[in-house]
Amino acid sequence: MEAFLGALEATAIAETLRGARWGYAAVNASHIFGIALLVGATLPLDLHLLGLWRSVPRAPLVRVLVPVAATGLLIAVVAGSLLFIVRAREYAGIEFLQAKLALVTIGTLAALTLHRRHGRLLQRAAEATLVRHALLSMTCWIGALVCGRLIAFAAP
Repeated sequence: MEAFLGALEATAIAETLRGARWGYAAVNASHIFGIALLVGATLPLDLHLLGLWRSVPRAPLVRVLVPVAATGLLIAVVAGSLLFIVRAREYAGIEFLQAKLALVTIGTLAALTLHRRHGRLLQRAAEATLVRHALLSMTCWIGALVCGRLIAFAAP
């Protein structure tokens, strides 16, 4: 594993980012932007699934917020991967990063499974299923956000 992580750090893109102050800052800002899109879209949808804004139909919210969340996730994962390879050996051992990655994986798989089983607009989902999903989703995405922030305090 150490050799693989070292190879990631030795890639041209990792070397470029280590030496490019503004390039690294742009990738970091992109990561934050992706997280903002992801959490900013997911949280209102989860709150709706928990019962807030009952007067607003679910389908239009899902139609708008799910693609925004998916785009945010894609941006955050790509940018986060670039940030990781800059110091892969150092970051790999940080428990907050490991927890964050687990939460992102669980949150992503839960959302994919929910939409696959209950329709793209969640039209076939029972209320109890939506409530359970919303609680899991909020736990995963807020937990990932907190763990991500704590990485800065755990990095040597």
